[in-house]
Amino acid sequence: MSRNPPCDLAGLSVLVTRPAHQSDGLCELIQTAHGRPVRFPALEILGPSDKQAARRALAAAGTADLLIFVSANAVQFAFPLLPAQLPVDVDIAAVGTATAHALETKGLEPTLVPQRMDSEGLLQLPALQSVRGRSVFILRGNGGRELLSETLRERGAKVQQVEVYRRQVPQRAGAAANLVRNWSQLAQAVTATSNMILDNLFDLLGEAGAQLLCTTPLVVVSQRMAEHALGRGCENVYVAASATDADLLATLCEINDDVA
Repeated sequence: MSRNPPCDLAGLSVLVTRPAHQSDGLCELIQTAHGRPVRFPALEILGPSDKQAARRALAAAGTADLLIFVSANAVQFAFPLLPAQLPVDVDIAAVGTATAHALETKGLEPTLVPQRMDSEGLLQLPALQSVRGRSVFILRGNGGRELLSETLRERGAKVQQVEVYRRQVPQRAGAAANLVRNWSQLAQAVTATSNMILDNLFDLLGEAGAQLLCTTPLVVVSQRMAEHALGRGCENVYVAASATDADLLATLCEINDDVA
């Protein structure tokens, strides 16, 4: 964590909507910059509904040519289920720097990390242009996008998707009602790091809260997310350079400059 924050947020209340176990870093940075983080997880992450089925599906990963981890959550939940031995020449792809860091902490060195941190960026890498006949495992959560699997199959790869974690909407009716009542004090800016988080947030807040959300500065992490947010009626959308805590904070600094 940086000892010299990029700006002084001057008490700006920031709604942090990441899952509870992933929000500490951003909240600490906001506090260091003299902001006020307000934790409101809009997504809950659980292990797979059938852990043994996931383990059996991953047994064949011991002969894979490529393992794709779509998120840091995929790393966390897949790692205990993977075979003890992986091929020494297996390619390991991370969709973004946070996923790459999660792999490194587990002792797995990612070999493919796109500069554009999404499925489109990964698919643009030269190493994924000629994959005919290669065995590819995509480690993901429930309800994920199908772009990776569909495109790689079109390119001739043998793709197996394994759901290693579940995402669901938390039960937060009481907290949501309190948040809506005190919105102007608790949510002067909002961060959302996935379309699912943003959609869950709309659902949790209800109609009155959704109207407030649409007029509040919102930080998202990609142009694709920005388009989704605009489509849902959000009026003040800022796009961070990435989903890292530091880039989210830098964008919050831009918001603070704009509203100051």
